[in-house]
Amino acid sequence: MLEHYLRERLKEKGILLMTHIVLGYPNFEASMEIVESMVAAGVDLMELQIPFSEPIADGPVILQANQQALAAGATVRRCLDFGREAAARFDIPFLFMSYYNILYKYGVGRFAAEIKDSGLQGAIVPDLPPEEGAEYLQAMQDHNLNPIFIFSPTTPPSRLEYLASCARGFVYCVARKGVTGKETNFSDQLESYLTRCRRATSLPLAVGFGVKDRQDVDFLRGKADIAVIGSQTIRIFDQLGSAAVKDFIAGLR
Repeated sequence: MLEHYLRERLKEKGILLMTHIVLGYPNFEASMEIVESMVAAGVDLMELQIPFSEPIADGPVILQANQQALAAGATVRRCLDFGREAAARFDIPFLFMSYYNILYKYGVGRFAAEIKDSGLQGAIVPDLPPEEGAEYLQAMQDHNLNPIFIFSPTTPPSRLEYLASCARGFVYCVARKGVTGKETNFSDQLESYLTRCRRATSLPLAVGFGVKDRQDVDFLRGKADIAVIGSQTIRIFDQLGSAAVKDFIAGLR
């Protein structure tokens, strides 16, 4: 069970690290090399993004990675096979992340069954509100998987509680309005927002959107349970390669 795993890891570490990669960027061989580097550096869990042509929650770095992966021939089938291989090779939880059109076209029940059969723990679908996700929620429940839902700084308390009632595993708190990869102000305002998130759920809290260095991770220690690093690892890989990604991740805690 994902929540149990996270709570056990939190007994050993002050804060956990979740990383994000775009599958097939720049190719699938490099993607697996990046996963291996991140696991060796000590990440606690990872989201594997199935590329989509219109990733509306993502900023320019991840958007470009999605576009290049698709141009290079990435398919849903290949991404599912990649997830199966990663889950078999590495002893951390993996989640798929993508947009609802992918699930809708593939078949929601079929997609959930594939996640379970591949050994992954759940999924993050940022453009699917629970009010429109009855089929998805039922399929995830049927396969004992974790649907990860998202809090934002503008979400009112009643909505936070409703989203939490549909979530399992943990809740993903976006650190600010907007898309991934932009600057985030790690300040008292963010701390106040995370306090509101804590009141809304007993699930572990993950914080992403703008986490880029050890100072950011240290700020989140004691306020959240998981720091999520996405765009920054792509930037480092693009500039310096997978070995530099390993060193970067290892230096975050």
